[in-house]
Amino acid sequence: MARRAVPRPQRGNEGHGRRLTEAFEALEAFPALAESRNRLLRLTRDQHASTGDIVAAVESDVALVIAVLRIANRAQSPQRGKIASVPAAVDVLGAAGIEALASRAAVFDFFERTAAWDAAPERFRLHALSAQRAADRLVRELPFDDRDELLISALLHDVGKLVLEHAYSGYPVEVHAAARTPEERIRSERLELGVDHALVGGVLARRWGLPARVASAIERHHADDACGEAAIVRLSDMLAHYGNGLPIDSAQLLKIGRTVGLSSDSLRAVMYDLPGTGSAGPRRRMEPCPLSAREIDVLRELAEGKVYKQIASELNLSTSTVRTHLHNTYGKLGAVDRAQAVLLATERGWI
Repeated sequence: MARRAVPRPQRGNEGHGRRLTEAFEALEAFPALAESRNRLLRLTRDQHASTGDIVAAVESDVALVIAVLRIANRAQSPQRGKIASVPAAVDVLGAAGIEALASRAAVFDFFERTAAWDAAPERFRLHALSAQRAADRLVRELPFDDRDELLISALLHDVGKLVLEHAYSGYPVEVHAAARTPEERIRSERLELGVDHALVGGVLARRWGLPARVASAIERHHADDACGEAAIVRLSDMLAHYGNGLPIDSAQLLKIGRTVGLSSDSLRAVMYDLPGTGSAGPRRRMEPCPLSAREIDVLRELAEGKVYKQIASELNLSTSTVRTHLHNTYGKLGAVDRAQAVLLATERGWI
């Protein structure tokens, strides 16, 4: 069977730009799964539902996450344009705002598909959640400050694929052709289309008004010199493929792991844990942490069983300063001793 030609952009070819623009506009109505929307509506109408329950329901569906973040970042608040997590967005919009948003959401049902989307929302959601679980597991091994933001970047990292799938009838099957690994597929996209899904996804994230760091992580997660959040997202993507039995380049996996500061032993542990990562991570932070960054550092060291002198040496502090930080920590948490302080901070997701 002859391979159908995929339109390639040429200099001065406005058709390519028009295709992408129309696809961007189509994504304005990207549907949520009907089940996700219905569960969220039930929770927002339940007076006994917790904020954590509502956050979890939103995070179960990529379309709901996108909608909540977009509206929260447009709201008139000091955080306008800076909200990069679902807990923060839910805090801004409130249960009533989330209910109104869910009530208006377009929906997709796997058993009652429309020609416009076919199975794309379902496929995208499955891989997105796998990548998010991988990122959640990685952040337990890495010194990364904003876990909630990373989980959003990981969840949305492939949103550009939805744009390309809507813009080109030959995407992804004909564009990717024999490409198997993520690296091979990104090269095929650049060769056939002149753009790739990471670049397009970054543009879309900016159109939606998402924070610059999230857009940059999406845009650069396949860049050869990716570092920081973008590199962790790339590693999460590769681990999601691995966890679902899809081929990856082992040498590239190890290289990206080293880029983010992950030893081969730590990487092996993450890969071993992946199938069960979904419920294994620490609890999400649902309330602001009263501790300073240094107090959290000291408490983490304490949680590892270290004594004052060891903590002081590790953090380059004096022993008296360590005592002061812990005294302040106990007071802020209402804890009577180190064990209670560690327990409270762990339960609330602060360490």
